[in-house]
Formats: sequence, structure tokens, C-alpha cells
Amino acid sequence: MKIAFVGKGGSGKTTLSSLFIRHLAANEAPVVAVDADINQHLGAALGLDEAEAAALPAMGAHLSLIKDYLRGSNPRIASAETMIKTTPPGEGSRLLRVCEDNPVYDACAVSVRLDDGDIRLMATGPFTESDLGVSCYHSKVGAVELCLNHLVDGPEEYVVVDMTAGSDSFASGMFTRFDMTFLVAEPTRKGISVYRQYKEYAQDFGVALKVVGNKVQGQDDVDFLRDEVGEDLLVTVGHSGWVRAMEKGRPPRFDQLEAENRMSLQALQNAAEDSYEDRDWERYTRQMVHFHLRNAESWGNAKTGADLAAQVDPAFVLAEPAAVPQPS
Repeated sequence: MKIAFVGKGGSGKTTLSSLFIRHLAANEAPVVAVDADINQHLGAALGLDEAEAAALPAMGAHLSLIKDYLRGSNPRIASAETMIKTTPPGEGSRLLRVCEDNPVYDACAVSVRLDDGDIRLMATGPFTESDLGVSCYHSKVGAVELCLNHLVDGPEEYVVVDMTAGSDSFASGMFTRFDMTFLVAEPTRKGISVYRQYKEYAQDFGVALKVVGNKVQGQDDVDFLRDEVGEDLLVTVGHSGWVRAMEKGRPPRFDQLEAENRMSLQALQNAAEDSYEDRDWERYTRQMVHFHLRNAESWGNAKTGADLAAQVDPAFVLAEPAAVPQPS
């Protein structure tokens, strides 16, 4: 299943996404973690040192390889150059699976050893000075969206994406690519502002959204969040000595995380598993096509010089891994 962590800058979404990833690894779940934030901190939160985090391969730098691989033998896609971030798969496309080896993972993923197992980590790549004036961050996360569009995953497999801060993912259809979105909010007026943006826009697309209250210091903070977000509040997280030690670069073993915080992480996993039961592959594919056609009309056709609506395979529905044939 696909899980997104979103929230305003400084809310603690990267820290919580890293804790959730560690929790899943401790429960022996296969995990692909993706750092899609403009500030690349997920690697460090998962224990990489500064040099290791800086050496993570950038997905954006391998976009041509990703397009070439995913295009496969799809006859509706004339060339990899005509693929954009919203291009949907069709008959002949190559699909990605969580538990496999493929050229995309070979180029863009690194194995990270946690206390209780290995996970795959991928990163969009940082926004650098060379991008100023010639690029925008949405082009950086395009590789992530393209991979999500071509990903088939099962109920006990996890793709966890640490999203860019705020509501930038609304610029494309990426916010609809997830079975569950966890919005991390502090108990302040600013802390819930992104929640309101997400709630207003995402509810029209059936996006499953739950709020994780972070930096909660007492019942008054819990009451404030409950008053503001209602039943969308799933759990709250308070001060953690384990997290403080991690931020100093000296984390204890993960099994020493405070019991109440372990229970909160289990609540997140339970909510994610429940959301997967509501997955509708036809709606998922239909939304993918919807945003592709919007992007094609607004800028994609002009940029590529092609009619990108012709890339849509009307008979294709992304489905469970066992039901989708993989081209040779």
C-alpha cells in the first residue's frame, strides 16, 4: 500500500515518517521509502550520516532511464521523450513492484540497514542553485509520480513517501496516488492550516486523510486538535527522548522507543491496512487518466509536441500484482 506523510515545514512529518518506516521494518513488512521533500532529510532520519545522505542517487537525474524502462513496449507511447510525469501505463508498459529487482531500483534505490531489517530508500534529489530560474520543484518530483503511476503493490507491502511541505502536490495528481495520507499537524492555528487545504481539495477525490497530532504537551493540545479536525484526528504524539537522541545522531535501538509512541505507530499501520480494503483500482486508474489529460492540455502537449491524450489505453486498469502481466 502507498502511504504519504504531509504537513507544513517544521511539523515533524519527516521524523514521523522515519519512525513509521522503522516500525514497519520491525514488523517485517517490505518497505520502499521515498524522500520527495524539497529538503532532503529522510535519509538522515533513517540513520545515514551526512556523506551517505548526500550520496543518495537522485531520481530526477535518472528520469530518462525511468521513462525508457516503464515505457516497455507500450505502442501508445511513441518515445520516452513524450512521457511526462502523469503518463499512465497501458498494455505493454513495464510495472514496478515493491519486492523485485529492476533497473529503476538499481539506479535510484539504496538499501538502508535498520535495527530490524533492510528497507529501500529513494530520493528525488535536492533543489540546487543550478535549478533557479530554469526549473521548478514539481519537475523534481515528476520521477516519483511517474513511478507511482506504474506501481502495483500488495496489502502487506509499503511505499512510504515523505512529501514536500504544504500543498504543492496539488499541482499534479500525485496527492491521489495514496491509500492513506497522514497529515502531521502541531496544535497551533498555523499547524492546522495545511490540513484545511488538504481537506477541502482532497475530499472531492476520495482521498483517505488522517491527522497525526505532533508536539502535543497535554490534554489542552489534544482538545484543540479535536475541536479543529474532528474525527480526522487519529493519534497524537508527544515528547520523545528516543527522537531527541536520534536527532543528536545517537539513536538507541528502535525497540527502546517509548511504549505510547509505539502504540501510536501501530495505530497508523492499522489505519493504513484498513484503507487498503477500500482500494478501487478502476477509480485509481480513472483519476490517473484525469490528471494526465489535464496536464497534457495545460502544458504537456506543447512541451512534447505530441497529442498526449493518445497515450491513454482505455481498456487498461492497473490491478493487483498477480493479475497484471509483465512484458519481457
